[in-house]
Amino acid sequence: MSKKIETHSTTILAVKHAGKIAIGGDGQVTYGQMVLKRDTRKIRKILNNEVIVGFAGSTADAFALLERFEEKAKDFPGNLPRAATELARDWRTDRMLRKLEAMIIVISSEHQLLITGQGDVVVPTDGVVGIGSGGPYAVSAARALLRHSDLAAGEIVRESLKIASEIDVYTNEELIVEELTCQS
Repeated sequence: MSKKIETHSTTILAVKHAGKIAIGGDGQVTYGQMVLKRDTRKIRKILNNEVIVGFAGSTADAFALLERFEEKAKDFPGNLPRAATELARDWRTDRMLRKLEAMIIVISSEHQLLITGQGDVVVPTDGVVGIGSGGPYAVSAARALLRHSDLAAGEIVRESLKIASEIDVYTNEELIVEELTCQS
């Protein structure tokens, strides 16, 4: 009986704090027990650099979702929640999309959204959301730093991802962090 080799890749974290929203991710992609790449860029700016998307899961699947999201965002200009809801609906109901194994976090100056393949569009209550294998570790670290430090949003994301990389073998310290000013 053959064992399916799992591809693990990444930790993505977004934090909204003190008038800023930051998103960051590590660069590691693994296949089974092997590191395939250490410096993959899993954070992308879209829509004239006004929206930033971070993705976790299968790289090809994530890029397919990223392209679909960008199309939906163009179909519903200025309404990211509606674009995200339409993508989530399609993802859940379309036979081909349903097989995609990835999650994405979308941020803009107004919104912070987690989009899943189960049809969920989640707005985090506390401004902290993480995905990927190290996501829970990064979220925990970010919440602690928010409560017990004076760090800015981008610094919280960076430090939280570093902490996750010390715990999760599928997360490394090759970090990319992007930041936007919040409107609200």
